[in-house]
Amino acid sequence: MIDEAKEDRRAEGDPFFPHHMLEQGMVIFIVLGVLVLLVMMWPAPMEPPADPFNTPEHIKPEWYFLSAYQGLKVAEYFAFLGDWAPKVLGILGQGVGILLLILLPFLDRNPERHPRKRRFVIGVGILVIIMLAALTIWGKLS
Repeated sequence: MIDEAKEDRRAEGDPFFPHHMLEQGMVIFIVLGVLVLLVMMWPAPMEPPADPFNTPEHIKPEWYFLSAYQGLKVAEYFAFLGDWAPKVLGILGQGVGILLLILLPFLDRNPERHPRKRRFVIGVGILVIIMLAALTIWGKLS
């Protein structure tokens, strides 16, 4: 009777709890030990801490952030309104853009699905794509 139970368990495979969990635990501790050993043997170089208030001119973000970065730089032209204007307008402009993307399905109530019969929304979409491409290229070249 006991031999039959052992045979059934072998046919089904090892149970998850003690066997698989112990195996995964050992692998985790080995990897963690190797990681700690590497960190202790080759520590990270100590460089000066980053200054969030002073961004060097030569630093540029990745290409997918260039349009937002250039939008913040364009907002600096509104400095005549006050010191607060470039920061607030740059962030609000991006926030309004994201809000419009979220609200777009609710704003466009046209039941027609063919693009030729939805000229306004397609036109706005193409205009946004052209604007983002222009800001990205401008950010890359500036």
